Amino acid sequence: MIQLNYLEKLLGGVDVEWLPLGNLAEIGTGKSNRQDETEDGEYPFYVRSKNILRSSTFQFDEKAIVVPGEGGIGDIFHFVEGKYALHQRAYRIKATSDVLDTKFLYHFMSSKFKQYILMKSVGATSISIRKPMLEGFQIPIPCPDNPEKSLAIQAEIVRILDAFTAMTAELTAELNLRKKQYNYYRDQLLSFDLSADQAGEGEVEWKTLGDVTKKWYSGGTPKAGNPEFYEYGDIPWLRTQEVKFADIFDTDVKVTPAALQNSSAKWIPENCVIIAISGATAGRSGVNKIPLTTNQHCGCLEIDDKKALYRYVFHWVSFNYENIKALGQGARGDLNSTIIKNFKLPVPYANDPAKSLAEQARIVAILDKFDTLTTSLQEGLPREIELRQKQYEYYRDLLLSFPKSEEAVA
Repeated sequence: MIQLNYLEKLLGGVDVEWLPLGNLAEIGTGKSNRQDETEDGEYPFYVRSKNILRSSTFQFDEKAIVVPGEGGIGDIFHFVEGKYALHQRAYRIKATSDVLDTKFLYHFMSSKFKQYILMKSVGATSISIRKPMLEGFQIPIPCPDNPEKSLAIQAEIVRILDAFTAMTAELTAELNLRKKQYNYYRDQLLSFDLSADQAGEGEVEWKTLGDVTKKWYSGGTPKAGNPEFYEYGDIPWLRTQEVKFADIFDTDVKVTPAALQNSSAKWIPENCVIIAISGATAGRSGVNKIPLTTNQHCGCLEIDDKKALYRYVFHWVSFNYENIKALGQGARGDLNSTIIKNFKLPVPYANDPAKSLAEQARIVAILDKFDTLTTSLQEGLPREIELRQKQYEYYRDLLLSFPKSEEAVA
């Protein structure tokens, strides 16, 4: 309620009039096609996605909002200022009224337009924006008879929301920097030279994954559609789409003890290195942090902790995702236990297990630190960005919740 009171205080008792966007702005599409893209073009080229291309020519030089006419409807907005090129299926909205701040319009459309356009598209065979839809979108204008005061109110709302946006942008830039740093250290720590035969120097010996594996597990799929195998099941059953280069704490599907008795699915202990071995996800890896079962498209390596650390192996196979994936066979690019277990692994100080494990632990500690910072949704930068984005959306919705007249509601 404090925030609502702030909006009321900001308005200062002035009236708010809802006006159709067509009365406040010039709306039109661009003329360019995707083939007009120039990789090193001087000007931004807005198309129908979040990605901004480049062009060697421009059609507009203005302050405006760009929205796609199809694809990403209600989710994609670009605030542009200066020269730019525009796709023929993207719209530009240029404020022409002296009571409308373009950045205020950008924030308002980001908050309210999707609900409006989806309602307009109900029953349509395809979702796309037509110009009359944009023209009819209602915009709240505080005290439209006093442009100076109206713009001042809009500017204050923009100032607050831009501050939240800047915080998110700063965190995103920090995340990108940390990812680059992570990739650098990962490359340095895991880039062993196979041809150098460093084993001769007693530092690194190339083993296979099979050499450091205590046991290999595969899985199975209980017969689909049999409620005895799935209803009220409480045994975690992993599928390859849930293997995403991360720790696995739960599964989407649970099965019953009867399912295990009547299929090839079997328990595997926690902290196995799991590699997807079939189809589009082949080569992706993860670590199960709970005992679980899997389908037959997962290969599970229980690592011998006297020879290697499971997290060291996990970082290695994740680092080599493309190399492992390239070993796939057949039309589906499938892997198998032989391929996986023969894949090479550098083991530092292999002749001195205690020293070897200590060195692996050192490498793991560095990589885990960066991995947490750059990927963790519980404690890393991605979580901070998500929280700041939610905070922005919360205050945006409050600050843009203007009172509506009965006519505007209709």
